[in-house]
Amino acid sequence: MSESSGLITDHSRHWHDFRYVYPVISRRSGGLSVGINLNVDGACNYDCIYCQVDLTTVRRGEAVDLKVLTAELDAILSAVADGGFWRDEKFNATPTELRRLNDIAFSGDGEPTAHPLFAAACDAAIACRDRHGFTDRPIVVITNATRLDRPDVIAALDRLDAATGEVWAKLDAGREEDFQRIDRPKGNVTLDRVVACIGEAGRRRPLVIQTMLLREGDRVPGEAQIDAYIDRLVELFEGGCGIKRVDLYTVARETRRADLHPLTEAELKAVADRIGDRLPRLSVTWHGGADEAS
Repeated sequence: MSESSGLITDHSRHWHDFRYVYPVISRRSGGLSVGINLNVDGACNYDCIYCQVDLTTVRRGEAVDLKVLTAELDAILSAVADGGFWRDEKFNATPTELRRLNDIAFSGDGEPTAHPLFAAACDAAIACRDRHGFTDRPIVVITNATRLDRPDVIAALDRLDAATGEVWAKLDAGREEDFQRIDRPKGNVTLDRVVACIGEAGRRRPLVIQTMLLREGDRVPGEAQIDAYIDRLVELFEGGCGIKRVDLYTVARETRRADLHPLTEAELKAVADRIGDRLPRLSVTWHGGADEAS
């Protein structure tokens, strides 16, 4: 594996002594993604079987200091703007074509929209981005969609819409039993609720659907499982939900369960093709198959 390939596979949420903000060279985005982790305490209303959060390193009970978060984001964006970032030991081997800020993303160790400072952090991210001249770079919210119907979240996302924001919503299943097995929601969250939240959000702005597909031991997603999932996409599409694209991805890093494995590129493409047969106008991408060259 080349040094630059190592950069692409390293998605650590720790950089220097920063607590909340971390840089990642993203294969999917084709550049630098600056992550914001509001959930350093690991708080999440899902317990996904494929979760890659190391619960031994999360800081239980730690409150987010918005001033520190803002200072960290300012520091990274300033370094990117003046070019000093690429002299960092971890990133100085980054290929020239990847030396670009692609986005700022709320993506951490839990569900960002559940954090009480989510709206304030969105406003801070917009101000930081604009302060450093990256006004055209999107601010992405990667979410499990369970809180997209909450008034405070709706208002925050509306402000992001006016500032080149994007919503990437998780939809991993089309049947309740698959949803409960894969995402293991806490409380009384149902798949119908998640789909309704995605639909409501997607009628306010086009969004990206992210879907994890994986091998559970010897089990791969069967026809009935995939058909039910595509039925949900059809339901959303026909209900007026704007969908920019569907991103299919698979296990790319070590999970907490040893029996979970990635699907191959061919298996992911087969699902994408089936979606295309039902929804030919929908853009579908796939990432990270086990047989994909590094």
